[in-house]
Amino acid sequence: MTEQLATMDFHPQPQAGEAKPWAFPAPERAALDNGLTVLRCHRPGQQVVAVEVLLDAPLDAEPAGLDGVATIMARAFSEGTDKHSAEEFAAELERAGATLDAHADHPGVRISLEVPASRLAKGLGLVADALRAPAFAESEVERLVRNRLDEIPHELASPARRAAKELSKELFPATARMSRPRQGTEETVEKIDAAAVRAFYDRHVRPATATAVVVGDLTGIDLDELLGETLGAWTGTPGEPRPVPAVTADDTGRVVIVDRPGAVQTQLLIGRVGADRHDRVWPAQVLGTYCLGGTLTSRLDRVLREEKGYTYGVRAFGQVLRSGPEGDGASMLAISGSVDTPNTGPALDDLWKVLRTLAAEGLTDAERDVAVQNLVGVAPLKYETAAAVAGTLADQVEQHLPDDFQATLYRQLAATGTVEATAAAVNAFPVDRLVTVLVGDAAEIKAPVEALGIGGVTVVAAE
Repeated sequence: MTEQLATMDFHPQPQAGEAKPWAFPAPERAALDNGLTVLRCHRPGQQVVAVEVLLDAPLDAEPAGLDGVATIMARAFSEGTDKHSAEEFAAELERAGATLDAHADHPGVRISLEVPASRLAKGLGLVADALRAPAFAESEVERLVRNRLDEIPHELASPARRAAKELSKELFPATARMSRPRQGTEETVEKIDAAAVRAFYDRHVRPATATAVVVGDLTGIDLDELLGETLGAWTGTPGEPRPVPAVTADDTGRVVIVDRPGAVQTQLLIGRVGADRHDRVWPAQVLGTYCLGGTLTSRLDRVLREEKGYTYGVRAFGQVLRSGPEGDGASMLAISGSVDTPNTGPALDDLWKVLRTLAAEGLTDAERDVAVQNLVGVAPLKYETAAAVAGTLADQVEQHLPDDFQATLYRQLAATGTVEATAAAVNAFPVDRLVTVLVGDAAEIKAPVEALGIGGVTVVAAE
């Protein structure tokens, strides 16, 4: 054996190559003759091209009493045009190997297309037809309205969705669109018809206030010509971006219990409104919030899941609600999870202790370092697909951010220290300025929660 080993040809062990620096892709900006803004990003090797079209049709533009009309319009874009019926349109998408999705949110309506690069012309043509001449057939709109009405009871039956609905209702004034469900209620959706959808489209959808984001391998594609023949053929009247109303909220510390008699678990949603991405505290707020509850190793999970066994997981997060060109937006800062009913009081007690300890003792350097590695170190993997890059670029457009925002954010996260992250997390989740929504059995949890002294307790019916 020794002789055999002596005569074997051992190749040297491969050495690790030098790491290549990574930065979030920078897009190129242009505008079509019809006023449509275009952001393009060439990503070699990404043979599935992602396209995001953003329409300046925000939820607060919906007519009074017609909450949900933006959602129905978004869904109706793929239900036929002047060239194709709904069935034909779906068949054409399938032939192109494309997927098309659309949704409405507070900043506006977004249409998302994914299509092989070789079929990009076909995919863009279908999107252009949907924007240029949507059919909005009465029968299709009626079907979409029925589908939406069928969805609402299922959403109300979900403890997490019910908690989110109640938190929005609590935080924002009743006159604000943010206080009501994004996709409307049964009362408002049932009033929507094809005429209402058409009127909303005519009032708010036009190329001059829209943006298209195109990301993928564009090798051999004359994108200027292609866009000119498709989205460039969409015409409309000039329009100015709508003014963005200020976000106001009441985060006075209080508790609302949505009563679910007999529930074996309690859904927790604790939140308030805080700084958005225009605020210079945002990087530190992202880092501090992640340390608090961004992953399985974060502080909340370590205490409530590992040490106490109350829950399968608790998360802290920040979600941008809406941003204006003047930076007058806001984000939802929240902690969510579920616990078994008997431990609702103890779990909330320990959660508040975690927040108080954070304020008194701060984060550790180790917590900060793990958070930076998880947020910054894995970024190249997060943006492996064209769709992920296009979605983030579209977010930046919606939130009136510069094109290099995401790239700058990663540098800022890496440079943020433990002290700054601690201060941002403490300011994001002050123990006396949190609205707590609990979906559970009020008869079992009301008294223990009242004993905690975290705010007045109100009980409402589950609907």
